[in-house]
Amino acid sequence: MLRRALALGAGLLILILIVLGVKGCLNARKHRALSDYARNVTQIVEETQQTSKAFFGKLNDPGELSVTDFVAEVNADRSAMDNYVSRIDGLDAPGDMGHAQTALELSYELRGSAMTEIAEQISTALGDVGSEKATAAIARQMNKLMASDVIYGTVVRPEIDRVLADNGIEGDDVPKSVFLPDETKWLDENTVSSALASVSGATGGATSGVHGLGLLGSSLNGTELVADATTAVGLGEESPQIEVEVQNQGESTENSVTVSVTVGGGGGLDQTISSIGAGETQSVSIPLVPAPAGKATLEVEVKSVPGEQVTSNNEATYTVEFE
Repeated sequence: MLRRALALGAGLLILILIVLGVKGCLNARKHRALSDYARNVTQIVEETQQTSKAFFGKLNDPGELSVTDFVAEVNADRSAMDNYVSRIDGLDAPGDMGHAQTALELSYELRGSAMTEIAEQISTALGDVGSEKATAAIARQMNKLMASDVIYGTVVRPEIDRVLADNGIEGDDVPKSVFLPDETKWLDENTVSSALASVSGATGGATSGVHGLGLLGSSLNGTELVADATTAVGLGEESPQIEVEVQNQGESTENSVTVSVTVGGGGGLDQTISSIGAGETQSVSIPLVPAPAGKATLEVEVKSVPGEQVTSNNEATYTVEFE
């Protein structure tokens, strides 16, 4: 009986040791999986921060980047973000990390879609036609980036660190991740517009300061026109040509200033002044083709520039009696 008892005790001891050994192996495997997951998240987050630094660094100071180079670099940032989204989606969330992983995927989906939309709008925002609408679209994406930061900061990071702590894992806490710096700054459409306007060669957007143009006067073949009055103009053998005088009444140089003349409600005849410095005055001549006859109404307009608040002095209407 004693030998049997000793044998049974030895068997139980061996069984306990086996169970403890298996449990220890399982715990060690679980700990390794959790640590590996946290380290993978950390690596992606750190790379994401570098992309954020590069992207907003360009917006703050594009340096000598041309429009083409600026667009190419933004597209590269978008591609990098697409890569992060794919890597996040491919993570294997062990143990209790399921909730954190779901929130992490949502955070990066927001970042990825925001950068995609920004990249798609950036060329238009840096151009002339449609720049205002494209700039507004980019500003809206800044809100999406801010939302991604909130999800990461309030759900993802605390949840991952909690699971690690509950499992007795120290030293693998994930870092903070704020993709949108100075959120109150970049949520402002005017800030985005001013940043894009500083890109070399950009025609859209607006630099800081007061912006404003003024239509100083118009003349037709040397005869000064009077707004809201009838002016007789003898053409003789000359072709009719209107000369419009434009002044930059703002504080910054304005590029690609468009002057438009409409004859009798028809299609507009446009000419562009390449650049007008602050306080300077320039004139542009626009041939009236086809030449009007008899009495005609001429509507002259200096198109507003980005950031211009007062446009009432940008246009005038003249009635001309052609002789």
